Amino acid sequence: MTRFAIIGFGEVGGIFARDLRAGGATGIHAYDTAPAARERAAAAGATVHDGAAAAAAQAEVVFVPVTAGAALAAARSLTGGLGHAPFVVDVNSVSPGTKQAAAEAVEKAGGRYVEAAVMASVPPKGLRSPILLGGPHAAAFQALMAPFGMNLTPFPGPIGKASSVKMCRSVMVKGLEALTTECMLAARHYGVEQEVLRSLADTLPHEDWRGLAGYVISRALIHGRRRAEEMREVARTVQEAGVDPLLSAPIAERQDWAAARGREMGAEALRTTDLDALLAALAATTPHKAAAE
Repeated sequence: MTRFAIIGFGEVGGIFARDLRAGGATGIHAYDTAPAARERAAAAGATVHDGAAAAAAQAEVVFVPVTAGAALAAARSLTGGLGHAPFVVDVNSVSPGTKQAAAEAVEKAGGRYVEAAVMASVPPKGLRSPILLGGPHAAAFQALMAPFGMNLTPFPGPIGKASSVKMCRSVMVKGLEALTTECMLAARHYGVEQEVLRSLADTLPHEDWRGLAGYVISRALIHGRRRAEEMREVARTVQEAGVDPLLSAPIAERQDWAAARGREMGAEALRTTDLDALLAALAATTPHKAAAE
């Protein structure tokens, strides 16, 4: 039976731990820099360690689900705990260049780096979310995880190729959230949101534009901070391709804005995806200050 380590016990780390335990994992070891996250890990039945390397030293598979801005530092923090050659599965949404730097750090320390590009939101399917794998250890990791029912697809090419799929996709997905937020806030101000939604449905066919708008705005309000970090890595991805990230960089700013508004609105106001309720709650924040930021 496989022993696992989870470095970063946020939403994704907690879901992975739950599903691994349900799948028969004999031991789950954890580390997070935040005391509250370490408490959550202990409450979930994980063995919590004082450092990332100490947790990794106890595992055959090390999942690293941290924020995009901390991904490279997290990979480097495993040094000293990889002498037994565990798989190190980097599920973070970062640029191909960042993945390559993380792979170099892990391999140099003795680990077997596995690039993992998670291609859908994790909460609905958890460990069974679709994931593209990259690197020379992808097939071996896929075989090891077969008993856990993971949806893993090895992707040909060098480290970074699988992640380029995810990051280019994020230009559209996170950009849609940012554009929809700006569009609907302005339309609400002018009292024309119904007409705008009808026009969008005619131009870009979708069975429920109102529902889609409420959903994508809510995601940015709840997860804007993490999305902003990801979009900065997306901008790096675009730049690594020789293209100026004229839109990707501002999308990160709008996601940061959404995160700040979400904190101001409070958890209770964010429990809905109803467009009217979200726009009303946003209007109750500090719109003039928000517009100036």
